[in-house]
Amino acid sequence: MAERMGFFTDTSICIGCKACEVACKEWNDVPDDGFVFRATSYDNTGGLGADTWRHVAFIEQPGGDGGQGIEGWLMSSDVCKHCTRAACLDVCPTGALFRTEFGTVVVQADVCNGCGYCVPACPYGVIDRRERDGRAFKCTMCHDRQLGGLEPACAKACPTDSIQFGPLEELRARAEERVELLRGEGRPRARLYGADPGDGVGGDGAFFLLLDEPEVYGLPPDPVVTTRDLPAMWRWAAGAALSMVAVVAVSFSGRGWSR
Repeated sequence: MAERMGFFTDTSICIGCKACEVACKEWNDVPDDGFVFRATSYDNTGGLGADTWRHVAFIEQPGGDGGQGIEGWLMSSDVCKHCTRAACLDVCPTGALFRTEFGTVVVQADVCNGCGYCVPACPYGVIDRRERDGRAFKCTMCHDRQLGGLEPACAKACPTDSIQFGPLEELRARAEERVELLRGEGRPRARLYGADPGDGVGGDGAFFLLLDEPEVYGLPPDPVVTTRDLPAMWRWAAGAALSMVAVVAVSFSGRGWSR
């Protein structure tokens, strides 16, 4: 197993250029989004999906700018979180989803049967299926580029280094220092999201520095692995099945004895 690699996205220096979106589409041959005008934001893609593996959110808010009381923008390049405890892996019946040697989670499109179990399993709502054939798609963290010793296309294209790629532990240490710096500069709401290995998904392989509450960015405040109760449920089901077999056996044996 190679060293676990990841993304650290520093939203404080994202300029909303969407170079990451374009680079992702070009390298991975991701189709267009349909060019639907939503009339709700300057954001032209709307959210992550089967045809948007990187999504730059434009959040316009009065009193923005990290809580400084100045109207402004919050911007963030969102992506699959490549969870340490990935529920999508737990529910995939074909093995289309797998954990790579870099610790990332990838969908093999040629193995996906389009069942869609992974879609509701994702606590972040990242995975989506294409209407054309029903197969699931999401960010691969450019697994093919990593195999060649290259950084993912989105990180390579980012002009401000808002998207940083590297060994996950190194990124976490760097991110902690960045948070302390921003707080010292008067950004008290600066925080890390998805960097804690003790959270509900065991930490994310793609984590973020945010300037406001996670909900402002459309992120769940306390994500948990959605399959956490599966072992207990299987044990309960197995126990119930054994009890049913026992009842049936006793019933038949009783009938045989009465005769």
